[in-house]
Amino acid sequence: MDISKTIAALKAEPGFLEKVGMVLVHNGMARATSRNGAPVASLDVVVDQDLVETIRQEGEAMPGMFRVMVEARAGHFQPGDDLLFIIAAGDIREHVLASLTYTLTRVKSEAITKREVAP
Repeated sequence: MDISKTIAALKAEPGFLEKVGMVLVHNGMARATSRNGAPVASLDVVVDQDLVETIRQEGEAMPGMFRVMVEARAGHFQPGDDLLFIIAAGDIREHVLASLTYTLTRVKSEAITKREVAP
């Protein structure tokens, strides 16, 4: 996902100017270390795209939201590779933060499975 192009296209949608006061972006990527600090050479990722879409729709249906977009990538990744993009656009900070947090937390915990490969 090209963040700048995607946001530009979003801004061109009818109703955007009247309904959106905030856009938040999440760009998750593969790290060279695990959460516990162990080195990671690569990462294998499996994504349940149908569940991602269900969660995206739920996030978009939350109060004040105009649009939630999600791109979750599956495959074999190296440290620094982009894995997950979420764009949340809505009326006010509290609504957009709540929707992004909801969407991110559910996608990561329910729709994505990762396996770290040690060097």
